[in-house]
Amino acid sequence: MARGMIVDDSKFMRRIIRECLEYGGHEIVAEVDNGQDALVKYRELKPDFVTMDVTMWGKDGLKAVSEITDIDPDARIVVVSALSEKTLKMDDGGIRARAFVQKPFEKEELLEVIKKVL
Repeated sequence: MARGMIVDDSKFMRRIIRECLEYGGHEIVAEVDNGQDALVKYRELKPDFVTMDVTMWGKDGLKAVSEITDIDPDARIVVVSALSEKTLKMDDGGIRARAFVQKPFEKEELLEVIKKVL
């Protein structure tokens, strides 16, 4: 299937997302815990998709999404956050991610969203 990168400051959540995506046949090429490392790894690995948390230490997910889409407007980023989609759009004026999944999520929900963005 597709090569993905997981960006989340919670090791537990990265494991949950990894297990879900690998169950769906995807290869995880990187896991990082902050937006700055996400930008570096994105440039290095060019994954087919990224799951991105919003609230992280250092560079947050909103800034990371913006910077990744600046260098690659076709980046397939799925925001996976405990914050609601409405809150994120109101808070930042909208982010340039392809899709949104709210935590907690069902395995099938995340896999369906990834399928749609690919």
